[in-house]
Amino acid sequence: MKLTLQTQLLPDECQGEKLKATVERFNEAATWLASEIFKRRLVNKIAIQKLYYQDLRLTFGLSAQMACLCIARVAEAYKRDKSKCPKFKPHAGMTYDQRTMSFKGVDKVSLLTLEGRVIVPVLMGNYQRERFTNAKGQADLVLRKDGKWFLLVTVDVPDGTPTPTTDFIGVDLGVVNIATTDNGQVFSGQPVEDVRQKFHDQRQSLQKAAAASTAKGKRPKNIRRKLKSVGSKEQRFRRDINHQISKKLVAKAKDTGHGIALEDLKGIRDRSRFSRPQRAKMSGWAFFQLRSFIEYKARLAGVLIAIIDPKNTSRTCAHCGHCEKANRPSQERFLCKACGHAANADINAAQNIRARALVSAPIVSSCPAFAAAAG
Repeated sequence: MKLTLQTQLLPDECQGEKLKATVERFNEAATWLASEIFKRRLVNKIAIQKLYYQDLRLTFGLSAQMACLCIARVAEAYKRDKSKCPKFKPHAGMTYDQRTMSFKGVDKVSLLTLEGRVIVPVLMGNYQRERFTNAKGQADLVLRKDGKWFLLVTVDVPDGTPTPTTDFIGVDLGVVNIATTDNGQVFSGQPVEDVRQKFHDQRQSLQKAAAASTAKGKRPKNIRRKLKSVGSKEQRFRRDINHQISKKLVAKAKDTGHGIALEDLKGIRDRSRFSRPQRAKMSGWAFFQLRSFIEYKARLAGVLIAIIDPKNTSRTCAHCGHCEKANRPSQERFLCKACGHAANADINAAQNIRARALVSAPIVSSCPAFAAAAG
């Protein structure tokens, strides 16, 4: 299984200038090359290399391998969407590989620049250090807006040994409660909603200021920059919350020897109708990100994942199996019209999810070992 580890670089002032000049030249070359292949509608990497390799070397001063990496990056970007010409920001990530980068232990890395190699100190946390020995393939050099340098390293981590299981933790994903388990553990969505509302209000205020500035004939660059910053902060907060929830769920499953049962919520926004006040909440519902975090952490830990059909899990009684729309009188409450069973609606749904995982063969990750264990 491949993971991307974020490691921080600590270049001195001179090294930082060399790295910055190299990144800017690489992206300048990438933008020029993208315009050229867009005119010709060229996709084949070998054909592009035959035509433009020498130009990249002579015009932009890239080394032989830098030129090849630039070609590969541009070709990949163009393939993703052939309807528009790719453009690369001056400080967009620059690709490195084994020929342009080599690690000197776990605390230093040698990086090729336009002025030769520089050996830069590397700062890693325990999580990165434990998995770093499996580093292989390419890495991306990134200069953040605050001036900090990072190297995003690809590592190949073996999946955990899958443990055959006879029981699952049912997990219901939602908005009011981000995740609820069948035994009553609730991860509230209120902190996320509070932050979403805070940034929503900020965006509205900034957008009004931008409109007023534009009406006066001014270019509100600073306001637009602030809008991007607000969006980035909200995304980072959501990502952190999803990491925390997924880590706790997988740890619990690992400790109890259970698998994890999740609903297949693909296309939920297209299938469901929401009132206007709900739309903003739903647009920020990062359930796919949470599911992907749970899945990759589960693979590392050897925990089985079951993906089940979500149809009527919120309307079906977990005690008697009676299914009726009226069983759900409110978002929070579940009251069965047949047997009178009353419960928290999310917990009832999570119990149904667990029950479906127990009676059906789980759809697990693509790892053959997991499939064998599940079968």
